[in-house]
Amino acid sequence: MIKIKRVYEEAEHDDGYRVLIDRLWPRGLSKKKLEMDEWLKEIAVSDELRKWFSHKPSRWEEFRKNYSAELKGKDKLLNSLVAKAGKGNVTILYGAKDELHNNAVVLKELLDERIKRY
Repeated sequence: MIKIKRVYEEAEHDDGYRVLIDRLWPRGLSKKKLEMDEWLKEIAVSDELRKWFSHKPSRWEEFRKNYSAELKGKDKLLNSLVAKAGKGNVTILYGAKDELHNNAVVLKELLDERIKRY
C-alpha cells in the first residue's frame, strides 16, 4: 500500500519503507531527525515546475498534468516503488504545507494506477 505523509509528522511503525520525494531538504529538519529509508530526488518535481506552481490551487490541474509528464521517463524508479509496495507499506514523504495540492498526491495516484495494473 502507498501512503503519503508530511515529513513533519512522526514516523509510525506501519509506515513501512519511507521515501522522501522532494528535491530540496525540508526546512527545519535535521537529517538525523527525519526517519527515512531513501531520498529519491530523481522523481522530484523539476525546479521550473515547482517554482511555477508555487502551491497555488488554481494551478493544480495543470501542475498534475505537467508533473505526470515529467514522471513518464522514470519507469524504473516508479516500478521500484511499486515492487516495494508489493512487499509492504511505502510512505511517500513531502514537505509542502498544502496536503491536497502537492507532488506526493500526484505520485501516489500514478503508483496506485500501476499497482492496479499489476
